[in-house]
Amino acid sequence: MGKVNIWVKRSFIVVASLMAVIGAVMLAGILFIHGHYHRDEEIEDMIVGIRAVYTLAVIMLLLPVVGLYGVCKEKKWMIIVFTVGVILCSLFVFYIGMGLLFVRPTMRKAINMYYMGIQPLSNATDADLKIMHETQKELECCGVQQGYQEWGYDVPESCLCADNSTSACVAAPKNSSLSEGTDDPVMIYEEARTSLHSTITPCLPVVIQNLDLAMDVAAGISVALTLLWTLACVLSIVILCQLKPKKDTHAVAYSREAKTGNYAVLTEPAELS
Repeated sequence: MGKVNIWVKRSFIVVASLMAVIGAVMLAGILFIHGHYHRDEEIEDMIVGIRAVYTLAVIMLLLPVVGLYGVCKEKKWMIIVFTVGVILCSLFVFYIGMGLLFVRPTMRKAINMYYMGIQPLSNATDADLKIMHETQKELECCGVQQGYQEWGYDVPESCLCADNSTSACVAAPKNSSLSEGTDDPVMIYEEARTSLHSTITPCLPVVIQNLDLAMDVAAGISVALTLLWTLACVLSIVILCQLKPKKDTHAVAYSREAKTGNYAVLTEPAELS
């Protein structure tokens, strides 16, 4: 069996260790998210994605362990398992990342149609109102396109500016439900205006912006993982090639006796008639 180049071996150990760390971080992250939302009603909609991330994280954690053990002990079958697994995972992650870029226009259109479809907000269903309130709290916005004015008199508490809010705020109208029974100004997230100097904080543009950012991050992560796994796959293939058994070639020795013809005649030549 051949001998593995020490620098190739060390490079593989570094890359595989990085893969194992990423898998461990991903597993810890999905465990935290699952624990945070396990009592939430929306967990039923997220469970398929959570299980997929669980599977990917476990594979990312186990494959490097198999590859590292195989390289350190020079077990060819373990290196082959690692190589095949990395190739399949790379293709899957790259497919998901590129798929996100292709479905982005469709998702943007669907989100736009949904939020435009729940207007006017005064006639929205309880389920739509719940989603709208959660969106306003999480993204620090108010209204769909025209700000708090879309709520009319019943401006909800989800439009109230948080103490540490980074969004622009404005005093709520005196004739709104939030200003009843108090003379102090009640600050809510600012509505959209036509002025070039105003901050537009209705929810629909913020939702679209966050969607684009999330898709860009997901696509970037998938490309980075694919490149990392491709490098690990190349190193493992190089190691497999170096582990191939080499053919033994016998050394040819020079001898003076062979040059002078060291042999004896076994039979006498027949006499000529």
